[in-house]
This record gives sequence, structure tokens and C-alpha cells, in this order.
Amino acid sequence: MRLALGLAERARGHTHPNPIVGAVVVKARRILARGYHHAAGDAHAEIDALGKIDFAARGATLYVTLEPCCHTGRTGPCTLPIIAAGVRRVVVGCRDPNPLVNGRGSAALRRAGIRVDIGCLETECQTANRAFFRWVQDGRPWVTLKAAATLDGFIAPSVDPGPSAKVSTGIRWITGPAARQVGHELREAHDAVLVGAGTVLADDPRLTVRLGRASKRPAPLRVVLDGQLSTPPSARLFGGSSGRALIIAARSPRRPPAQQRAFARRLSALQDTGAEILLLDGDGNGRIPLPQVLTALARRGVQSILVEGGSRVHGALIETRMVDEVALFVAPQLWGGGLPIASGGPRAGQSPLSLGPFKVRHIDGDILLSAEVIHKPRQNLRP
Repeated sequence: MRLALGLAERARGHTHPNPIVGAVVVKARRILARGYHHAAGDAHAEIDALGKIDFAARGATLYVTLEPCCHTGRTGPCTLPIIAAGVRRVVVGCRDPNPLVNGRGSAALRRAGIRVDIGCLETECQTANRAFFRWVQDGRPWVTLKAAATLDGFIAPSVDPGPSAKVSTGIRWITGPAARQVGHELREAHDAVLVGAGTVLADDPRLTVRLGRASKRPAPLRVVLDGQLSTPPSARLFGGSSGRALIIAARSPRRPPAQQRAFARRLSALQDTGAEILLLDGDGNGRIPLPQVLTALARRGVQSILVEGGSRVHGALIETRMVDEVALFVAPQLWGGGLPIASGGPRAGQSPLSLGPFKVRHIDGDILLSAEVIHKPRQNLRP
């Protein structure tokens, strides 16, 4: 199963919207074939492996990281070729949460007289497709909250911090170049990057992946939460050809006519840049409830999203308990004041989010702390 997991990782970034899956065929302690799902529309891992031995697997054991499918989508069901190949036993890493499968694939194999064992390296197999699982089960993307902060917890100065702050082309950097490069790797690993309009106005980020090499994934969708459409058309995120830009704004029928006309002009100007504008129902104050935002992105196929700020967006995500993972870059600086990592915080009586064990990575003087959120009640956003 560990070999199958390694095979699955070869296609990381190429199978969207499908999960990554690996498979190994074994008989008499000898590996007969290995396979993995290369891309959406290509053969699934089980078929890729069995096809290498012309589906002659009588008496063999098939190890597969995810439960075999039993329905027809872009390809046919995997259960039928497995049965026809004469496989005696199937060892499954974890169940497929897709309602079209979810236990049905295993049941179909058992009805054909095949022994099915589920749960080999289950945690590792679930982790390999955690974003896919979140997307399928809860109807929202996997959310990673990312920030770069000083040791005393500030992500931006409220006043000029002086010459000790790192500055590049007029933009203040907290962490060094090596840590920022890792930040680009995080962008590459997600389907979308999201910031609030305040971050665009303050930092004018491009939100692109810049690794000095061709990325193995499509460019992430660049998303700006901008209830009042305050993002300027001259913003750098609209430049170049590095992926799409999506501005999410608040639909408000209660705006006075003059404000409504001004809003329409701003909308038209942003559309002229090539950006897509998505209007969602606001709360009356120009703010958009985050559950609506995440549901809308999930419906567009976004399975994972890296949230890079600002402070209010981070605070709102924590308040709505929709953070799955935290990636915090900490620099050896003390500012004594500034903009905190998150503002707003939990409602009265609401417990803080608990984080699992931290992974600590030293990056050329900076530190990356990463951990997943634990003990979080499931948020089912499906209508």
C-alpha cells in the first residue's frame, strides 16, 4: 500500500477533479504490475495496473489506495474489469466518499466472491486526498490559512516600522526570499488563492506562482473578496496570463440609485480587465458570508484554497470555523505593534479552534509552523 501511495503521488496536480490513486497487483509475494491514475479521463489506477498484464490476474491480490468505482463517468466502472481479471482479493486503503461509490464498489466485488479488506494505511490514504474528501463530503474546499508574521504576531505595520523591515520594490516583506519561495510552492499546491480587497489595496499582490520553473499544475484561480468592488482596475493581479482572476462582490438591491450606478461603473471597469465578477447576496453592509463564498467556489470545482489575508478575512474564517490547516511563517522580528494575524475572533462563548501537532521547518532564518485543525464539527454547506 505504501508503494501504491507513492505511485499515486506521481500524478499530484494532474487528476483534478478526480482524486489521486495508486494500485499494485501482487501474487505469491511478487509484484506483477503497478499503476496509477494519470489524469482525469484516463484509465483509473486499477485498470492502469491490470492492463499491464493483459488483465491476467487470476488468484492475485490488488492493492489500491481508494475504493474501486462501480459507476460510469468519463470511464467505465473499475469493478467489472477487476472481477473479469480473476483477482482473488482486493485491499483498499480507504472508502471513496463519492455517493456514487461509498461502499458500493466494495459490495459489488464481494458479491462476485472477491475478498475485500478496507482500511490498510487508512489515515495516509485519506490524507492523500483530503481536499477531495472535504469537497465531496462537505461541499466546500479544503481551506489553508497562510500568513507571514513577526515573532510578536503582526502581519503588517499599522505605522511605519522603520528601516529594519525588509523592502522589495516598495512592498514590505516580513520573511526572507527562501520563505517566500516556499509560499509560492504552497500556492502551486492549491486550486485557488484568496485575499480580501484590503490586502489588494495595501500590497497590490500578483497572487501568481513564481518558482523559476514551469509549474506542474494549472495556475491557481486568483480570488478577491471585495464586497463594494473597491479593487482598482490597475491592480497587478489583472496583469499577465497567469491564471484567471475572480472578484466576489456583494449583490445589494438596497443601495441608493447613485451608489448603484457607481457600483455598476466599477463592475464594468473590472470586467474590462478580463476579470470575472461573481455577485453573491451580501449581509446588507457589503459583506459576503463566507459559507456562501466557499460553496460558490466548490461548485466551480475548487477543492483547495490558500487564504493569504488579510486580518479580517482570517478572523472571519476562524469565526465560522472553516479553517482546515494553518501555515504560519514566522520571522525573527519584533515590531511591538501592527496588524494582527487575525481580527474579529470567536463569538462570545465560542471555543477557539484546536490545532494538531505542529510541523516545524526552518527556512534560512525564518520558521514555518504548519498544523491541521482538529476536533472541528463538520460543516455541511450543501443546500
